[in-house]
Amino acid sequence: MRRLRFMTALLVFSVTLLSIAPAAFARADGGEGWYGETDDKVITNTMFIVIAFFPTLILVLSLVQWRLDKRKHAKMDAYQRRAANADWRGGW
Repeated sequence: MRRLRFMTALLVFSVTLLSIAPAAFARADGGEGWYGETDDKVITNTMFIVIAFFPTLILVLSLVQWRLDKRKHAKMDAYQRRAANADWRGGW
């Protein structure tokens, strides 16, 4: 169900973007975007932001994965300790 909901949202988003795209190309502003006139300084600063963004993204996602792995290993260790303890095995 969750996957179906995600795929439906992705489909709606894609169709929306594809329906807006022709209108964006038909504007009569000489190809100037919403930011305004772009020169070399604007492009350079944007690329510096992109260069800083990706290592930051990698760091954040690595920290999230590390935390989730830490929780997974703690659960596995607790399960092994319970399995080794005679009180948790059941029986007479």
